[in-house]
Amino acid sequence: MKKQYFNLMQFFEGYVRNYRRMNLSQLHNRSMFTKREIDYFANLGEILGFDTFVEDSKFDKTKGRSRPMDMSWWKWDARIDDEHFLYLALHLERENVWSKDVDTIEKLFSQTEEGYIPHNVIGIQFIETADKIEFLNSLIIQKNSIQSSNVLMVYRYYDTEFELDRVCAYCFTPKGLSEIRTAICKQDDSGYWYMSFDEEYAPFQDKELTNSELKR
Repeated sequence: MKKQYFNLMQFFEGYVRNYRRMNLSQLHNRSMFTKREIDYFANLGEILGFDTFVEDSKFDKTKGRSRPMDMSWWKWDARIDDEHFLYLALHLERENVWSKDVDTIEKLFSQTEEGYIPHNVIGIQFIETADKIEFLNSLIIQKNSIQSSNVLMVYRYYDTEFELDRVCAYCFTPKGLSEIRTAICKQDDSGYWYMSFDEEYAPFQDKELTNSELKR
């Protein structure tokens, strides 16, 4: 079956603009952040007409056992097959731990049974610094040259200069990197987390204006 690719960068834009609606505050622990973000994408899948599953699993040929998927979207159409799903539309992994960055990618691109190869994958990974991104992206390109999925990889790390979280999204096709978008994530005055694209974040614009004035 021909693979059905999504515009995953559009999904990222919705994720950024709706992040405040997840109602995540300074009182929530990391597990709650993971749950709310996974639930956001699970609800999105249901709105789009897919069967969605949290804590799904698929067989990993390399390890010889099943491995969990944080979330999956499956395509069902009884007009074509009333006994089986047609394909795995999306596999999503969301990870807080820096040291599991490579493991997250291995889960998204594991060698598995043909019916479990995802048409689209999303990875949301906290990393220690931006220095790791180039290495992780090269690993994705290498593995996706075999899997041929549509990929959205979202990296999040703390920026000490601006005292906020940077959120960097990279889209890949089977041919390689296709698009990049960047955003920030921080707490508002009420202690709730929100996201904003870099170009829409006023303090960045003010800083650019100040720098341009200093150069005159």
